[in-house]
Amino acid sequence: MDAYTKNVEIRWSDLDPNFHLRHSVYYDFGAYCRICFLSDAGATPAVMMQQQIGPIIFREEAVFKKEIHFGDTVHINILLDKCNADYSRFTMKHEIYKNNDVLAAIITVDGAWINTSLRKLAKPGEIFVAAINLIPKTSSFSLT
Repeated sequence: MDAYTKNVEIRWSDLDPNFHLRHSVYYDFGAYCRICFLSDAGATPAVMMQQQIGPIIFREEAVFKKEIHFGDTVHINILLDKCNADYSRFTMKHEIYKNNDVLAAIITVDGAWINTSLRKLAKPGEIFVAAINLIPKTSSFSLT
């Protein structure tokens, strides 16, 4: 897949007292994009529940480049930067653009899969591996 993006709408409640996008909303956008991508690739929340597996986050970081305001058009992408050979751990990036081509933020997420019943790290099943393989890669992608 060459690219995957989701358009997001800025709500009044997303703004901080300075009338720009509240910092935590950027992270919410990243989570929204990741789950939409997985769902579109067949790894839906229902499948996760059925297979008792889900994604977890070890680290999440945002680098803010430009303010986003109410009325801006915003889209976010997903890119796979790293993952280990069994796909149990990964690093994903999101670029958030405003008004078509202005890079507003970059989010980096280090995560893994957890068995939701045992509460232990787990290797993802075939449907999740297939979904991860569909994520567009960064130019510096590495399989570790």
